[in-house]
Amino acid sequence: MRYIVTINGERLEVSRNGAEFTVGGDEVRAAMDEIEGTPVRIVKIGDEVHRVIVHQRSGRGAYVLWIDGHRYQVEALDERTRAIRDMAATSKASAGPAPLIAPMPGLIVRIRVAVGDLVHAGQGMVIMEAMKMENELRATAAGTVRSIGAEEGVAVEKGAVLVELE
Repeated sequence: MRYIVTINGERLEVSRNGAEFTVGGDEVRAAMDEIEGTPVRIVKIGDEVHRVIVHQRSGRGAYVLWIDGHRYQVEALDERTRAIRDMAATSKASAGPAPLIAPMPGLIVRIRVAVGDLVHAGQGMVIMEAMKMENELRATAAGTVRSIGAEEGVAVEKGAVLVELE
């Protein structure tokens, strides 16, 4: 099976046939063992052994991994899923990025972006407290912050536009 893997923004094509992988044209042999009940994986690539922690899954095919103590943002999608997502993103991009909308009434605790900031899809932009819990609200698409419609310490209603992107 072929995958499109993005590691910290660098895109690679990966093919898998059992324990044999082709990564960017190079053939490698790899094996992985899970430590049951934990997010820890032991990965052997050739003669090297690596400790991998699957710290967070932030969406379909998207992971935050700790490999030997270093943090990596990784997205791994098969070719078909990636093509479908890219086509959907292209049609949405023509309309511009969707604004960040308050999903419920709450108090704005922290705004993590400023007008003019470049943001990537999935980046935390606003911390909102609702029902005594803090929720991180993330960008649904990449873009540049055009305007901020909320202030820290101020309550907002459901549906309020918090951040607009362009």
